[in-house]
Amino acid sequence: MPLSHTQLWKALDQLARREGLSASGLARRAGLDPTAFNPSKRFGPGDPPRPRWPSTESLTRVLEACGVSLADFAALARDAPDRPAVIPLLGMAQAGQEGFFDDAGLPTGEGWEQTELPRPRDSLLSLRITGDSMAPVYREGDKVIVDREATDVRKGDRVVVRSTGGETMAKQVAALSARSVTLASINPAYPPRVVSRKDILWMARILWVSQ
Repeated sequence: MPLSHTQLWKALDQLARREGLSASGLARRAGLDPTAFNPSKRFGPGDPPRPRWPSTESLTRVLEACGVSLADFAALARDAPDRPAVIPLLGMAQAGQEGFFDDAGLPTGEGWEQTELPRPRDSLLSLRITGDSMAPVYREGDKVIVDREATDVRKGDRVVVRSTGGETMAKQVAALSARSVTLASINPAYPPRVVSRKDILWMARILWVSQ
């Protein structure tokens, strides 16, 4: 199974510690810019921040400099095989109403639970539906998983939308134009909403639901 963004950087950090080096020291040993592996280089700009990956050339030079095989490097990153992969589970006050994220687009609050997922990616988030605007498709207590990189949204897709005003909505796309998106609730008691494109931070398709 391929390494995730988190696993790959974890392996580099563990390799540095094993060699008695900092991340900067590991980069210098491999003949790279000393800042190449700094934590500040691991995410790029955006809301949420975009993961940055070390290049294949950088990894090859590190492995050669430390005398480590690719298999050994992968072993540094992997958890025990019987430990399930998890992603954060967010609480939503109500589907179609406010949810809460920090300025980096990450969930805030206390007492997070977790959702098991066979193959996690850094772009995935899990959310719990607690309202009825998307009933009967999504009911109270359902968990949905969205991929913030699944941005190829089409009419009819069920999505989670994060607005510039701090609102998080689970909706169905009723119409798309160059300037706006019409978001509909499945429950007819909730009217459609037209949201300007400039007011949307990200809009991602719902990939999976646990009911």
